[in-house]
Amino acid sequence: MRYLPLTPSDREQMLTTIGVGSIDDLFADVPPAARRAGLVDLPLAQGELEVERALSRMAAKNIAAGSAPFFIGGGVYRHHVPASVDHLIQRGEFLTSYTPYQPEISQGTLQSLFEFQTQVALLTGMEVANASLYDGATACAEAVAMAHRITRRGTAVLSGALHPHYREVCETYAQFSGLEVKALDPLPGQGETFNIDSDTACVVVQNPDFFGELRDWGALAARCHQAGALLVVAVTEIVSLGAVQPPGAMGADIVAAEGQSLGNALNFGGPHVGLFAAREPHVRQMPGRLVGQTADADGRRGWVLTLSTREQHIRREKATSNICTNSGLCALAFTIHLALLGEAGLTRLASLNHAAAGILADRLAAMPGVRLVNHGFFNEFAIRLPIPADQAVAMLADKGVLGGVAVSRFYPERADLADLVLVAATETTTPDDIDNYARALTEVLR
Repeated sequence: MRYLPLTPSDREQMLTTIGVGSIDDLFADVPPAARRAGLVDLPLAQGELEVERALSRMAAKNIAAGSAPFFIGGGVYRHHVPASVDHLIQRGEFLTSYTPYQPEISQGTLQSLFEFQTQVALLTGMEVANASLYDGATACAEAVAMAHRITRRGTAVLSGALHPHYREVCETYAQFSGLEVKALDPLPGQGETFNIDSDTACVVVQNPDFFGELRDWGALAARCHQAGALLVVAVTEIVSLGAVQPPGAMGADIVAAEGQSLGNALNFGGPHVGLFAAREPHVRQMPGRLVGQTADADGRRGWVLTLSTREQHIRREKATSNICTNSGLCALAFTIHLALLGEAGLTRLASLNHAAAGILADRLAAMPGVRLVNHGFFNEFAIRLPIPADQAVAMLADKGVLGGVAVSRFYPERADLADLVLVAATETTTPDDIDNYARALTEVLR
């Protein structure tokens, strides 16, 4: 049986009803550059066994993160995830749970989300957090949209050191909301000048930023507030908050973060878990869901969905977001991992990350032709090489070392960034890994 058992007559009737001449007309809004001409270069049909063999051959070309010295970051980080995390989230009551619409049968799910929110609020230094979003990039875009609603202003200013993916998602959201996004140029290792005026809804910065630089945004927060704008702080490496000042202490109004580093292993880009926190006066403009504590008729403590802002629950024009769900299982993994660590464990984990990165940075910066860009960093930094970064990264991979991310992957049009590599180290980085990196890079640059 065909997957879509429609006859040509059925299709013709449907096209006539909606008023278009052909199926191709349905894709008129997709830019031609994004369309594929012809079929994908794959066999038209194969049996299951043949497909498994073909995919296995393709997968064998990859270098798995755990099989080689690994220094890749750029917004997704390799950390050790305790076995107990995976064991617990695979229990049936967690693995198959759905949205807790009915609190009387969803107390376990609601309580875990309440604990998650508490952890995120404490980590970020904010007053209230929601029950998670899809990932850090969508959380950042939702933060910009939220600032637009609160201030009723039309411009968002984005730091040039904001992760490029976060910037692109913000720009995509803004196309349909009447908000203008002004993104500054990336200037690794340099300061930025933010022009804040009466139309500025928010300024969006990142800490540590895309190039790994640590900054204190307290003075910028004061400038924003004086002008009636909000400060949004993005965090791509949540483990950093075990060592550095949280955004809330710097005066942030909204925090958008990626929680992948805790409980969620590398997985080809997802699924991840978006963290979102804000000041309490803005709680009704927050996207997503918020779980609150209550008491039942007998006075027993319980949990409910206190705030549900999606269009399914309220009138569409009153919805603050159309994000349909939270990353429940990933959020639970985050919560379990952080609960296992505790405050002392997170602080220790952050210390190990920074120490490994410091040793690595010293080794690389001492090499001829290599220059460290950063003035300060947590577990990721940027270096300039005497050869194109993408060429160096490819040559390092050929030598069995995953040596980082070439910034040119994100900014191919910027010749001044072509020699820049982002290098990350975590608690999984060993002294032998650092030795192998230094040895391989020496051979690449020889």
